[in-house]
Amino acid sequence: MAENADLIKLYSGRILALAAEIPHHARLEAPQFSVKRRSPLCGSTVTVDLDMADGRVTRFGQDVKACALGQAAAALLGQVVLGRSATELAQARDQLRAMLTAGGPVPEAPFDGFEVLLPAREYRNRHASILLALEAAAEASAMAGGISAHAP
Repeated sequence: MAENADLIKLYSGRILALAAEIPHHARLEAPQFSVKRRSPLCGSTVTVDLDMADGRVTRFGQDVKACALGQAAAALLGQVVLGRSATELAQARDQLRAMLTAGGPVPEAPFDGFEVLLPAREYRNRHASILLALEAAAEASAMAGGISAHAP
């Protein structure tokens, strides 16, 4: 019974609402950069398309096939991705990973909406799905500037 209560808490109304309304939830036609990421543990996939100009994301699209947590994370990314630099996306990815796996703080604004996913810290098998969209966006944006796409 306690496990069911924990899962209900994990899949809060806010997370389910985010999952139902993913911004930019369509692939772009002729994107400059495209990255597909897959979680081998759960099979979730996210494909991110984006265009960059002057070091900033100008167009963004995503195809999300993930659990509600992965969809919520993609929705949060979609709300703030336009105008972000590759450095900002990589920093947000690293901060989200630290929040989930190392007890780190919530990512800095404008990525602080990821706070809604704090209850997922206890569910390691969900971390990969939550990280997919931000990992793909960071990797795609890094292709534009030739910076390292992967966390250290």
